[in-house]
Amino acid sequence: MMKGYACHLSVLALLAGTGLARAEDITIAVAGPMTGSVATIGEQLKNGAELAAQAINQSGGVNGKTVKIVIYDDACDPKQAVAVANRIVSDGIKFVDGHACSGSSIPASEVYAEADVLMMSPASSNPTMTDKAAEQGWSTIMRLYGRDDAQGKFIGPWIKQNYGTKKIGILHDKSAYGKGLADVVKASLNSAGIKEVLYEGINAGEKDYKAVVNRLKSQGVEFLYFGGYHTEAGLIMRQAADQGYKFQLMMGDSIATPEFGSVAGPAADGTLFTFPPDGRDSDAAKGALEQFQKIGFVPEGFTLFSYATIQAIAGGIAKAGSTDPKVVAKTLRGTNVDTVLGPVTFDEKGDIKDPKYNINVWKGGTYSKLTQ
Repeated sequence: MMKGYACHLSVLALLAGTGLARAEDITIAVAGPMTGSVATIGEQLKNGAELAAQAINQSGGVNGKTVKIVIYDDACDPKQAVAVANRIVSDGIKFVDGHACSGSSIPASEVYAEADVLMMSPASSNPTMTDKAAEQGWSTIMRLYGRDDAQGKFIGPWIKQNYGTKKIGILHDKSAYGKGLADVVKASLNSAGIKEVLYEGINAGEKDYKAVVNRLKSQGVEFLYFGGYHTEAGLIMRQAADQGYKFQLMMGDSIATPEFGSVAGPAADGTLFTFPPDGRDSDAAKGALEQFQKIGFVPEGFTLFSYATIQAIAGGIAKAGSTDPKVVAKTLRGTNVDTVLGPVTFDEKGDIKDPKYNINVWKGGTYSKLTQ
C-alpha cells in the first residue's frame, strides 16, 4: 500500500533547505501522505494548514512574524516518514503539523524529540505515540486529535447495545493505526462479554479481497469492524456486494473521505464510522469555511484538525512569547488556545483533553451524523 522512499518537497521546502527562508518567518512543516493510496488525507492537511496560515498572517501574524507553510510527503510510509523527519530537522524547521498515519508519526516522533522539534499530529490516534513520549520524557510530541483507546471505549458499548446479538467479525490491516484501533475495540467488546467469531489481519494494498469476503461469509459475519483505511474497506464492500453478501460495516475515522464512496460504490451506503463532531458546525469555523468556499475545497475529514493544529502552534508561540519548541509545548499544556474547533487544551502527555465522538453513516456518496 505504501511505496517509495523519495520525498516530494515543495519549492518552499527547497528554499528552507538552502537557507533562503526569511529569518523573521515562523516556518511550520506539514508532513503527511501527499501521494499514495491515502493522498486525500494529505490534501486535507495541506489545505487546512495553508488557509490557517493565511488567516493568521492577514491578522498580523504571530508576535509580528509571518507564518510560512512547507509541505513534505511521507506517503504514509514509516521509512519515508523518518527520512522526512530528518530532512525537516536538517532544514532547521522547529514546528511540525503532522504526521497523519500513526505508522508514520510514531517513528518520526523519535527524530523530532531528539532534535527538540515540536510535532503536533492532527490525525494520528495510536496511543503509543504520546505514551512513549511521556515515558521517555519527550515534551515536544503532541496531538490535536483523540486517541484510539478513547475512540474504542466510546464505540464498544454502542456496538454491544445495537449489534451485540449479531455475529461480529473484526479485521485490521496490520498497520499501527488499523490494528491498534481494532485491538481496542476487540478489548472493549470482550470485556463487555461479546466474543467475535473472527479476528484477522489482511494485507493492505491488494486489489482482490474475495478470499477475505469468503472467510467472512463462512463464519456468518453479520457485523464487521475493520481497522484500516478507505481503499481496502471500499474494495471489501464492493466485492462482497458482487457476491450478494451483505453485512454491517463499521470503521474508525479513516473513511471520512469521499474516496471511500468512489471505491465502494453503492455498497458504501449504510457504512458506519466514528469521527469527532464536525467542526463545520462550530461558530468558530465560520471564517475558515468562507476561506475554503473561495478555493472550492470541501473541508472534510482532517482538514479542520490541520487548520486547528496551525492555530494551536501559533497560539502557543504567541502566549509563550518564544519560538523555543520546549517553551511552546510547556505553555500549551498550561493554557487554552482558540481554534476553529473551539478552545483546546492538552494534558501532560501532550494529548488533547476530553475528545468527543459522533457516529456517522455513509449514504449517496457522502456521510452525515447518524440520528437514531
